[in-house]
Amino acid sequence: MAIFNFFKKKNKHVRESDRLPTHIAIIMDGNGRWAKKRALPRTAGHAAGAETFRRIATYCKNIGIEYLTVYAFSTENWNRPDDEINAIMGLLEKYLHESIEKMERDKVKMKFLGDVSVLSPKLQDLIAKTEELSKTFDGVQVNICLNYGSRAEILKTTRDIVKSIYSEQNSDAQSSDVSADKSNSAKDILAGITEETIEKHLYTTGIPDPDLIIRPSGEMRLSNFLLWQSAYSEFYFTDTLWPDFKEHELDKAIASYQQRDRRYGGI
Repeated sequence: MAIFNFFKKKNKHVRESDRLPTHIAIIMDGNGRWAKKRALPRTAGHAAGAETFRRIATYCKNIGIEYLTVYAFSTENWNRPDDEINAIMGLLEKYLHESIEKMERDKVKMKFLGDVSVLSPKLQDLIAKTEELSKTFDGVQVNICLNYGSRAEILKTTRDIVKSIYSEQNSDAQSSDVSADKSNSAKDILAGITEETIEKHLYTTGIPDPDLIIRPSGEMRLSNFLLWQSAYSEFYFTDTLWPDFKEHELDKAIASYQQRDRRYGGI
């Protein structure tokens, strides 16, 4: 009954709710199947999915969501056909050009999560320019996971922590003219790895964990997405394919979230 009453209200009641999620993450899935159902090339599905992303990002801003994270391209997606990869990158380039022109007006700032060093120099420049502009104003933050995989992120984080600890030890040893003891080094490394240390080295450092993770398309798995960050996230699955995911679908996901009792392991 509560959910039914929710949908009888106008969207402004979503914004006024004291249980509105701070951070929503979405696995944008189903573009290829959407295109196949219409006898269209998969690239048409990605174009339709890009438009859905624009619309949902704007809607999140309008209802007061502070963070939106979307899974745009995974580390495993490089196994797809070249023409499909090129189409996705082309859509991203088009979106970034348009966003740079509009982001200050729209109050939407962007951050990219993942290893963007393998992308084309042109895309890397656009990403750098977008992130630099984002520092100059406040607004909803849209995080785009690009060449992102959570296992790769955790592996990178572990290596970065170990490198950081060794670098500090070597610096201390040189300044005191004392060589570092290997057994103590191992103990120091273990002592230096805490949850806080790990979170500081993740791509998402400074970003709150997602309250709600949405996966369209009927699949019920995370697919290597935000494994560390989703430890206490609420999940919402729907059969709706991503290009068909409208604002009312997001309302339904939020309504479901608002019925959850988040205890974080407590009673």
